[in-house]
Amino acid sequence: MAAASNVTEILFLGFSQNQNVQKVISVIFLLLYTAIVLGNGLIVVTVTASKGLTCPMYFFLSYLSLVEMCYCSVTAPKLIFDSFLRKRVISLRGCITQIFFLHFFGGTEIFLLTVMAYDRYVAICKPLHYVTLMNRRVCGLLVGAAWAGGLLHSVGQTFLIFQLPFCGPNVIDHYFCDVHPVLKLACSDTFLISLLIILNGGSISVVSFAGLLASYAVILSSLRSRTAQGRRKALSTCASHLAVVGLFFIPCSFVYMRPCVTLPADKIVAVSYTVITPLLNPVIYSFRNAEMKNAMRRLVSRTVIWEEK
Repeated sequence: MAAASNVTEILFLGFSQNQNVQKVISVIFLLLYTAIVLGNGLIVVTVTASKGLTCPMYFFLSYLSLVEMCYCSVTAPKLIFDSFLRKRVISLRGCITQIFFLHFFGGTEIFLLTVMAYDRYVAICKPLHYVTLMNRRVCGLLVGAAWAGGLLHSVGQTFLIFQLPFCGPNVIDHYFCDVHPVLKLACSDTFLISLLIILNGGSISVVSFAGLLASYAVILSSLRSRTAQGRRKALSTCASHLAVVGLFFIPCSFVYMRPCVTLPADKIVAVSYTVITPLLNPVIYSFRNAEMKNAMRRLVSRTVIWEEK
């Protein structure tokens, strides 16, 4: 429990105080969450079960899909459940736990997207050394580093919040616990902690985004010497990754790379990176990829034949 805290539970205002509107929103979130789990789960199963998808890109994609499912699961199920209750509440311990996992999976996703940009850089700019540079061991280490980076980021954010006393009020204008809304409830001077939180989240975002931009600057420069067909193939793969990067980084930057204040738009922006990006991930990365679609068809065919037997 946070030090000297009288608050034991926190109330969410959610999207609306109208119970009927909130139930409609809950049904929408339930449909979106189901699609996220099914779509990203299908990617994980397909990459794991298909012997032909051995490229590191698919290895990283399977972990990205796993993180997307976990990330969305931190907030969506509680929103769906709470929308059918008259009182949307979470314990203070539960709130801090939600912040921990939100930033754990969010930080891991940032690092995974950076790793995937490096993978594309090696594949396009150093094709002769690709197999050596991106062998299975290296890929495993990069994924492990992404998880470790997300964990360190989350521990830092959660530790800063954990030290604060909460004396009341206990109402936040959001649908889940996050650092900025919760900071407003603290009954102590939060200037230094707010600054550290911004530095923690901002430094990760800035460094990762700079790495992404550097990778694609080099990639675009190297494509000038390629054939038209080679450029189209490389740009198609990179465009998918850049689309996900933009959908995730831009709204996250709006929320976390500014002074610790809450804005009415924060709830809508949060939906974009906690729900919309995980929802579009399968469409952007996989359903536009012929190799992935063929692998999915083969997997479904094998499943149908096995069930018939």
